[in-house]
Amino acid sequence: MFADAPPIRGLHLLTPKPADVPLLVRFIRAVLPREGVNTLVLETDYHYQFKSHPEVVDPNALSHDDVAAIVAAAKSAGVRVIPQINLLGHQSWDKVTYGLLRSHPEFDETPGKYPNNTGIYCRSYCPLHPQVHKIVFDLIDELTDAFGADAFHAGMDEVFIIADEDCPRCRGHLAAELYANEVTAIHDHLAQSHREMWMWGDRLIDGAVSGAGKWEGSYNQTSPAITRIPRDIVIADWHYESAAPGAAYFAMHGFNVLSCSWRNSDVALAQLELIRTLRGHANPDIAGRIQGLLHTTWGDPADFMKAYFGEAAASQSVADSVQCFRMAFARLRQDASSLSK
Repeated sequence: MFADAPPIRGLHLLTPKPADVPLLVRFIRAVLPREGVNTLVLETDYHYQFKSHPEVVDPNALSHDDVAAIVAAAKSAGVRVIPQINLLGHQSWDKVTYGLLRSHPEFDETPGKYPNNTGIYCRSYCPLHPQVHKIVFDLIDELTDAFGADAFHAGMDEVFIIADEDCPRCRGHLAAELYANEVTAIHDHLAQSHREMWMWGDRLIDGAVSGAGKWEGSYNQTSPAITRIPRDIVIADWHYESAAPGAAYFAMHGFNVLSCSWRNSDVALAQLELIRTLRGHANPDIAGRIQGLLHTTWGDPADFMKAYFGEAAASQSVADSVQCFRMAFARLRQDASSLSK
């Protein structure tokens, strides 16, 4: 149905340290156009010097001038930049609690539980706390304004703590209800400024039915939320060990969707085959919702960029992710070239 390359060819990076911003600027200008990348998702979280709520700022935060340099480089390279803050879940990692809950422990879904974050994956904020959205929305607005962005990636992945029985507000609520309402609240806030919402798709997949497992799918009853959230959200569907048909699943539910690669080149190439098949042979409604590929890196972005430029990779995972990126985008360019003939 669509005899062209997918419209979104994206790269997801974690936020660089301020000292590595010149490296990112060089990478954007020199590499992204050559590889055919037209979208950069930059997972900033609380690593920005927020003026609205400086209490949430985490170490190695980017300044407004740092962001301006990144935006200028992206504009010159023809690359759309989409900032990201992980919302709802992913409010901690290991023993470190991130800026929002560190500075506002009253927002924690499980206050007083799990000292030093022992025994959990990541903390969540309580979506029913009456003050949490005022701060979260301020952060979204300030960050998207700083990037001049027309879209925002809200994360929303791997939410394992939700509807906790000890939360006085959330206990007794259905996990799917809470999750859907939080997605919708963020979407509706972004819609006020005509900005598109992006999010990861794993909590909308039934892990048991799909066989996706507890990371790529949900086992805590959030998946029914897929029928309760706005359809103009862009879903980033990640499956790193096998080419699961998630793109078709989300497209059939009415969402624009991206497949996501990481470090397995064979899986990435298989995902591209699924994208090509769906865009070429599905009915027009489904085909048009298959938007392309988002390559993820999951590590210090400086390590990824340096390895791309030929320095020794900091780990095998970094080396594999660089190789996967090169192979996937070479295939995308090849497909674009063949379709243009």
